This record gives sequence, C-alpha cells and structure tokens, in this order.
Amino acid sequence: MSDVNIKEKLEAILSEAMEKIEASDAPEKLNEARINFLGKKGQLTAVLKSMKDVAPEDRPKVGQMVNDVRAKIESKLENVKTQLERELRAKKLEAEVIDVTLPAKKNLIGHRHPNTIALEEVERIFIGMGYEVVEGPEIEYDLYNFEKLNIPADHPAKDEQDTFYINKDIVLRTQTSPVQARVMEQGKLPIRMIAPGRVFRSDEVDATHSPSFHQIEGLVIDKHITFADLKGTLEEFAKELFGPETKTKFRPHHFPFTEPSAEVDVSCFKCGGKGCRFCKGSGWIEILGCGMVHPHVLEMCGIDPEEYTGFAFGVGLERIALLKYEIDDMRLLYENDYRFLKQF
Repeated sequence: MSDVNIKEKLEAILSEAMEKIEASDAPEKLNEARINFLGKKGQLTAVLKSMKDVAPEDRPKVGQMVNDVRAKIESKLENVKTQLERELRAKKLEAEVIDVTLPAKKNLIGHRHPNTIALEEVERIFIGMGYEVVEGPEIEYDLYNFEKLNIPADHPAKDEQDTFYINKDIVLRTQTSPVQARVMEQGKLPIRMIAPGRVFRSDEVDATHSPSFHQIEGLVIDKHITFADLKGTLEEFAKELFGPETKTKFRPHHFPFTEPSAEVDVSCFKCGGKGCRFCKGSGWIEILGCGMVHPHVLEMCGIDPEEYTGFAFGVGLERIALLKYEIDDMRLLYENDYRFLKQF
C-alpha cells in the first residue's frame, strides 16, 4: 500500500471523525466516536495494523501521519468533551437555581415555658438573698407529707378526696413541704432554702385548678428569727417580682405547720391598688401563705424550739405565671399550644 493511499484514507478518517465528534450532543455519543476511531478495533488502529504492507522506508512517514491524525482527533474529543461538560453544568445550575426573592422557610425556634420563666425568676431572687434550691421525691411517705408537718391522722387534708394514695403509707406529695422536713431532720443549721417542684391533689381540671401543678416553698431556721424577718423577706420578694412600687398586706390565717400564720396579698400591679378588673376592684391580689414554723414541727424534726425559730412560706408557681403574664386560664399552661407558647 502506497503512502498516498494511506494519506487519503487518513484524511477521510479525520474528516469523518471531526464530523461525528462535532455532532455528538451527549457524553455517550462522544465516547462512541472515540471507540470508533481510536479504540482497539477502531479505524485508526486498523490503519496502523496495515503498515506491514507499507515499504520499510515509508513506514516512519506513515507512522508520523497516523500520529498527527490521532493527535487532532484526541484534541477535538477533549474540546468537545469540555464544551459538553460546561453545557451540562449550566443546565444543572439553571435547574437548581434559588430565587433569593422568595420568602425563606422560617425555622421554628423553641420558647421557654411561662412556668420555667417564673421559676427561674423566683430562684434568682431567693438565691440573691442567700437561699439554696433543694429538691425532693414526688412520691413521698405519709410521715413526711403529713405527720412531720403537724397534720394529724384525722385532718381533712388527708382525705382520699384531696390526696392521691399509693398505699396507706405512701402518697403523691400534696406540697413540697416534705423537702423542708427532710432538710430539718439532717440537723445542719442554720437553714435557708426554697423547694420548688411538682405536687398532686385530687382536683377537677378547670381554669384555676389542676390535679398536677407546681409549688415553691421556702424555709428559714436560725436563732432569733422573728415574724419581722418573714415580713421583710416577702416584701423584698414581692418588689423584686412585681416591681418596686408593690405593697404587701398580711392577713391572719391558719396552717397546721405554722403559728402564727398569714396569707399575703400584694397591691395590684395593673392599677397600683386603685381597683380594676384584674384585682376584682379590691386593689389587692392574694399571692401566698406563710407563717412562723410551729414549735411542734421543729421538735418532730429534732430541732430545739427554745433555741431555734424559723419561718416558712409557700407560693404556687402557676399562680405567679398567671399573674405575671395576665393569663386567665391555667389549662393554657399545659396544652402545649405553640400559638400560646411562642408569645413568651
């Protein structure tokens, strides 16, 4: 075979290859063209195999022509491949384009529960006064829930209509006062503590009652503690919680574990004590119960009432949340309605 014939054949292969490569509109078609011309059974490989028929002195020249055609085809393949990849990337980006003018998807951010906010505020106030926060079991012995708090066996509070009994000796605690009895028993005096926690009472669910709610009860035991200390503490607490203009009023009351006992009202923080719908026209809002720890309670917990005195108080956490945020239905606190909770 003469080098002229081979040259013509190579030119025909090159022309066909360029045409097919140019017409390739997908990577698959481009790969087919590469195999057709440069593969092991491709047209260019067939030319190389036919070099045995070429005169020995013409073989270098023919080999050079074959290499030139191969280089041109490979260069064209690479250029078209790059072009196809660029076009495919552009189409993909166009399909994945983000319209930055569209409203973004809003992430739902959690909110602290009104009870949690109120509890943290109360803890902050009393920790600032030097109190410690103590917790205790929700399932409690009758001994600590009632007897050590000077509540006798025939007291109405021990009735099954008011208390959840697990058995005759174990109850779901009706208050966090048992924590106070447990701390007093340890005998580490003086004591300045608050005991927040969940309590249980056999109540029907309505706007102001729930069978499960939260209380914060405080206790101070030391030498020379008087009712004046209790009064000053609760006045400071009310001013910190409801504002510096808040006034307090102590009304005589009865609790089995304190003597004397009182209920505390605060001046209405909505009307400043003038009388409004919020305070039902009285100018005052009841907030908590308190009193001096009964000597018999001190004795039962191993503390000498002749040497030590103390005061105790208890406030409903939900009551603080309802008052502070002007919520008129306690059930809203437990329904987990996002529309309600996101306001806090």
